[in-house]
Amino acid sequence: MTDYKTITAAEAVKKVKSGDRVYVGTSSSFAYALMDALYDRKDELENITLLCSMSLTPCRMFDTDWPEDIPAGCKGNPFIFDTFFLGSGERGAHRKHNMAFEFTSFHLSQVDLWMHEVGRPDISFLQVSRPDENGNYSFSCSGICNHKYVVEETRREIFLESNTGSPYIFGEDNLISGDHEKVTGIVYTDENAPELMPDQIDDISRQISEIVVREIPDGATLQLGLGKVSTAIGYDLKQRNDLGIFSELFSQPMMMLMQNGNVNNSRKGFMDGKSVFSFSEGTQEMYDFMDRNPEIYGMPFPFVNDSRNIAKNKRMISVNSAMAVNLYGEVAADAIGYNQQSAVGGQLDFVKGAQWSEGGKSIIALSSSFMKHGKRQSKISLQFTPGTPVTTPRSEVQYIATEYGCVNLKILNMSDRVRAMIRLAHPDFRDQLTQEAKDCGLI
Repeated sequence: MTDYKTITAAEAVKKVKSGDRVYVGTSSSFAYALMDALYDRKDELENITLLCSMSLTPCRMFDTDWPEDIPAGCKGNPFIFDTFFLGSGERGAHRKHNMAFEFTSFHLSQVDLWMHEVGRPDISFLQVSRPDENGNYSFSCSGICNHKYVVEETRREIFLESNTGSPYIFGEDNLISGDHEKVTGIVYTDENAPELMPDQIDDISRQISEIVVREIPDGATLQLGLGKVSTAIGYDLKQRNDLGIFSELFSQPMMMLMQNGNVNNSRKGFMDGKSVFSFSEGTQEMYDFMDRNPEIYGMPFPFVNDSRNIAKNKRMISVNSAMAVNLYGEVAADAIGYNQQSAVGGQLDFVKGAQWSEGGKSIIALSSSFMKHGKRQSKISLQFTPGTPVTTPRSEVQYIATEYGCVNLKILNMSDRVRAMIRLAHPDFRDQLTQEAKDCGLI
């Protein structure tokens, strides 16, 4: 332990100056103790840009109801955030008009470019594990995805927040020494890593899972996202054997599949024997399972989300979600209208890589409809709400799955594609969609 660098969070944040850009975390690797201490200085600072993404749990920085007459960036509310992927904290803060918001659309495979060209922090707060016997700290649950680039681009100082409950993850470029020249202070806490409780699986998600699992063979390499459908699919894969993991996300169902012996990473053909991932979101039980586990291997986004590396895995099955799909098969997964929900993330990286894989498939899975104010709404439509960006274009989409089936759109001409999408829609909307498609000359 580098005792001479041990400081308190309050001492660390004194180094932040008005106008600074401060990196504070990604996903389950947020430096919340340092963020809270920085919040306590809100009346002394102005124009602080917080660089962060995919936050999981509440904190004062995001949750405080700032007075309406104090704009973000000014004393009393000095914070602005800048991100490549909105999580619940960033999204909530923006929607409540408490904080100014800057978003840049990047694929996760390009997070190094975002950090080099956009992020460029003056000071960085890195949530890390406890040190190993050599005085090295792991970037832990999710810091492995991008902290390598944070360290490279930090212009002044780095402060480590070493948490008792943050796992030590094996992998390349996952460590930082307490003696690193940019590390000027280390804050030790007894906190756990930020948790995400498993989704409660509903009947529709179970129906979709049953359909999708038919498309996943023994020996498949998996990429699964978050949400009810992906969670249901993960648990249903207890029916399969010799599975592998090469996924931007390591999740609760993946832990279960490893514990159950369904995942052994023996037939991937690339990085065999390792469950490879970039970030993780789950319970403390999952983080404890990952801690110093030789079968768990973390790598940065530009490696894991590189479509060329994804394609090296045999029978690569990528399952992603969507907020809406139109009759062409275009996918909207990060925003509806002008309302940014999350980000492009790694969807297109895996859509392309899975299809390049020997025996691989890309599947976009979603429920056909949802309820709003007691009225059913279709997720499949002739066209998107104005302002909605396309996350995955029709030329890249392969399989689309709802509770009414799973169709390979890639091989269909446009009229057959439209008909297939109508069959995947909820029955309440099929007649309307058919008439709209006829009116537009699509069928």
